[in-house]
Amino acid sequence: MLLSAQAYQRIDRELTKFPEDQKQSAIMASLAIAQEEKGWVSPEVIEDIASYLKQPAIAVQEVATFYNMFDTAPVGRVKITVCTNLPCALRDGVKTAEYLKEKLGIGFNETTPDGQFTLKEGECMGACGDAPVVLLNNQHMCVRMSSERIDEMLNELKQHGESA
Repeated sequence: MLLSAQAYQRIDRELTKFPEDQKQSAIMASLAIAQEEKGWVSPEVIEDIASYLKQPAIAVQEVATFYNMFDTAPVGRVKITVCTNLPCALRDGVKTAEYLKEKLGIGFNETTPDGQFTLKEGECMGACGDAPVVLLNNQHMCVRMSSERIDEMLNELKQHGESA
């Protein structure tokens, strides 16, 4: 067992939401719980969740690699995901991504040398009218991200060490 007892208790609570023969329905929640605790879902964690849920490892792997909210490699303390889908791209999403690349000195799927920031390209976040959109650690959405607002966000994250 690779996770804490509390993590398995949370997974058990998720399992109660589904019929006994539908444990695969708890894969997404289990991966989210594991990632929250470990920071990412390693191959070993994926195997552990599969074993715990009595599911084939490939079934858990497929979910972990299909959804961009799951990280199958280590990421920085703050994962910044920029929407570059067409509606956001038309409203400066690509420009926002380029600005972040320049400010952080990294490209997509890279982490700053200090381990603080990882930059990702994301799919539609459902806030097209508020583009450009940035998501911090899969939890905090920042909208209308001008260069000035990006500078403020990065400065606050660096100064306060907050993870969103």
